[in-house]
Amino acid sequence: MAEQATPATAREWHLAARPQGWPVPTDFALVEAPVRTPGPGEILVRNAFLSVDPYMRGRMNDVKSYVPPFRLGEAMDGGAVGYVVASEAEGFAPGDAVLHGLGWREYATVDAKRAVKVDASAAPLSAYLGVLGMPGLTAYAGLLAVGGLKEGDKVFVSGAAGAVGSLVGQIARLKGASLVVGSAGSAEKVAKLVDEYGFDAAFNYKDGSVAEQLAKAAPEGIDLYFDNVGGDHLEAAIGALGVHGRAVLCGAIAQYNETTAPAAPRNLALAIGKRLRLEGMLVGDHAALQPQFVAEVAGWLAAGELRSDETVVDGFESAAEAFIDLLRGANTGKMVVRLES
Repeated sequence: MAEQATPATAREWHLAARPQGWPVPTDFALVEAPVRTPGPGEILVRNAFLSVDPYMRGRMNDVKSYVPPFRLGEAMDGGAVGYVVASEAEGFAPGDAVLHGLGWREYATVDAKRAVKVDASAAPLSAYLGVLGMPGLTAYAGLLAVGGLKEGDKVFVSGAAGAVGSLVGQIARLKGASLVVGSAGSAEKVAKLVDEYGFDAAFNYKDGSVAEQLAKAAPEGIDLYFDNVGGDHLEAAIGALGVHGRAVLCGAIAQYNETTAPAAPRNLALAIGKRLRLEGMLVGDHAALQPQFVAEVAGWLAAGELRSDETVVDGFESAAEAFIDLLRGANTGKMVVRLES
């Protein structure tokens, strides 16, 4: 990495207004701000890749949640990887590649305790935002620890072409699921699920009733549902789950931008007779699985048994549009913003 002089100012993205329904570009502001020299225990990082993730939409609302909301008129944050350019922290030196949580800006002054060194020679740097990062651990922990996947299980994954869903389906297959079904939002994504990710069946939820398409793909029902969507997908899964079926509630992107109450699921009473277990999950609860996750997933990647796709958007100025596109399903696999080519 060539040495670069640290600028006095750099750009960062602020939340300018709280979105009403779907976010629009004017909800965001690109602002020039001073680059702060690191103090004791801090490092200055030049970000190389930023992560945009669906959970960020919830943080744009002024409501209490498991993560504090973004503040209006201040820099947003999120996953990022980059290179240390100045260090006042033991164990970190200029040139080190690090993963941290102060994305949405070109330069970040980070508490070194909140940064993790990563090996840029072992995997592409952006992989630490995707398959080897938060989305990968979400898929791994959600399927195995929360969902309790068993060999022979029939599995349905919604949002299956996204960063988490695409890995859930592949891990289920590698762990011995007897049937893996996915839903996605285009014919191209459906083909990729079957042809490249090894799903047994997939369907385009825009082509008709989710419940009817799921029944056709899994005529004997399902044992485990990994929910990234909510709404009619969750309703269809509740109908298809067998006795003692499990649903991992990871995301509900179908309702993130809605301004009215969701119309579905309307069949939750079925959970009583079927003795279903519907369990929400947050990836932060599963940090203890990180070493096992990295070792197993890195092995699958090295052996060519697991595929990881990225949608790379170039240019820091494109970050807000990339996030909006993510919510509209424009990505296949993990969406990242590349600050420099």
